[in-house]
Amino acid sequence: MRSRLGRWGVYVLIAILFAVACAFLSQWQFDRNEQRSAANALIERNYDAPTAPLDEVLPPGEGFDPADEWRPVVLTGEYLADEQLLVRNRAQGGTSAFEVLVPFAVDDGRILVVDRGWLPPGEGALPDAVPAPPAGEVEVTVRLKPGEPLPSSGRSAPEGQLPTIHLPSVAELAGDATIVDAYGLMLSEDPAPATRPHALEAPEIDPGPHLSYAIQWILFAIMGFVFIGYMIRTEVRARREDALGDEDDDDPTPPRRARRRDRDADEEDALIDGR
Repeated sequence: MRSRLGRWGVYVLIAILFAVACAFLSQWQFDRNEQRSAANALIERNYDAPTAPLDEVLPPGEGFDPADEWRPVVLTGEYLADEQLLVRNRAQGGTSAFEVLVPFAVDDGRILVVDRGWLPPGEGALPDAVPAPPAGEVEVTVRLKPGEPLPSSGRSAPEGQLPTIHLPSVAELAGDATIVDAYGLMLSEDPAPATRPHALEAPEIDPGPHLSYAIQWILFAIMGFVFIGYMIRTEVRARREDALGDEDDDDPTPPRRARRRDRDADEEDALIDGR
């Protein structure tokens, strides 16, 4: 009995540990769902907001506010075409595309990196042609985005290219006036060039599967306790059946049907003898 209770205690402990792991994973999915919901709400609030001047959304001397991501802003100045860079291995158009980054010298003296769009890979290692930005003074409308870190793997890129939109790396070429915590996704240019890179795709507003995954982990935790309870109940039932079988083996009294058959046989013998 004591060994049986100890084994059941181990079963219950396993169920508790499994439930704790499921609770941790469920909470992680709930957190992911909240982050996704916040990102979707930010897109809905800012993506189609009215266009504002750059210095109103990102004043000189102040850092980029993450709450202003996707805000459309307008800036006037000139492209620094000689400092153009390509960002490699970007998931655009169903291929590993290149995105075209061109620093833009704003009239207030700052430099904002503009992502003009993407180009498919050509027959060689680079796009077949990279459309040049318009020369001279240009009015550009962009949506603001935060910069990206360098790859944690240490992956690099050839000269003239970047592995990510790492703005400090662009600043090494464009100069210290470069804004290093935000860049712009181009919407329009005035005057518009004859050709330009492909426009970047709009972000998807999708809640994702995180909420359903969180609920599934909760159900898994409950199922763990149900399974352990089923195992204990099955073991108890099996032991009861074994105990009843042992009692039947030790009982010297013949079964009731056997005793009835014996009486019937005795009565038939008596009748025969009487004849």
